[in-house]
Amino acid sequence: MPQPQEQPPEPTGRTGRTGTTAPTSVLEANAAAQRAQRLADVITRLRRALRSSIRTEYPWESLPMAQVELLQTLAAAPLRVGELAGRQRLAPNTVSGLVGKLLDAGFVDRQPDPGDRRTARIALTEAGHRQLADWQRAHEQRMATALASLSPAERDLVMLALPGLERLADVLADPIDPAGATGATGAAAPAAEQPPGRRTGTANGG
Repeated sequence: MPQPQEQPPEPTGRTGRTGTTAPTSVLEANAAAQRAQRLADVITRLRRALRSSIRTEYPWESLPMAQVELLQTLAAAPLRVGELAGRQRLAPNTVSGLVGKLLDAGFVDRQPDPGDRRTARIALTEAGHRQLADWQRAHEQRMATALASLSPAERDLVMLALPGLERLADVLADPIDPAGATGATGAAAPAAEQPPGRRTGTANGG
C-alpha cells in the first residue's frame, strides 16, 4: 500500500492556503522606501514652494539656486574653481560657467592665490555679500510668515523635526563607502567578531 507523500514545508514568511504574504524583509524594505519617497517629495515641494513664493513676492530675487549655493560656499572663504567644484560635487567646467556669470554680475572677483601665483581664487565682492544677505533675509521672512499661519501644535511638530533633519543633512553631505567601511566620521567600521574556535592567534593555538 503506497505511503502518503509528505507535504513540503511552507515557505518561510508566507501564510495562508490560497494567498501569500511577502517575507518580513520585503515588507520592511517597502516601508522604508515609502518613507524615503514621502520625505523626498515633501522636501522637494517645500523647496519649490519657497523658491516660487520668493520670486512672486520679491521679483528682484531671481538668482538661480546653483549660483546662490556658490555664493554661500564662498561666504566662508575664497576658493579655487577646483575646490569649489569639489565642495559642490560638480564638474569643474560647470562651476567655471557659473563663476563666469557671477563675475559678469559683479558678485565675485578673482584674487591672487597666496600659495600659487599661477592660479586665482574666487571671492565674494561687497555686492555679492549684499545679494546673499538679501536672499537670506527674504527666505527667512517668507518662512516666518508661513510658520505663523500654522497652528501652535503644527509649529511644534516642525521644530521638533529639525534635529533629525539636520542630522540627515549631515549624513547626506558625507559620502558613504559602498562597502560600509567608513561612517560619518570617516572611521573604519569594526570587523565582525569571528565565531569561537575559528579565531587566529596563540590563545586558540593557531
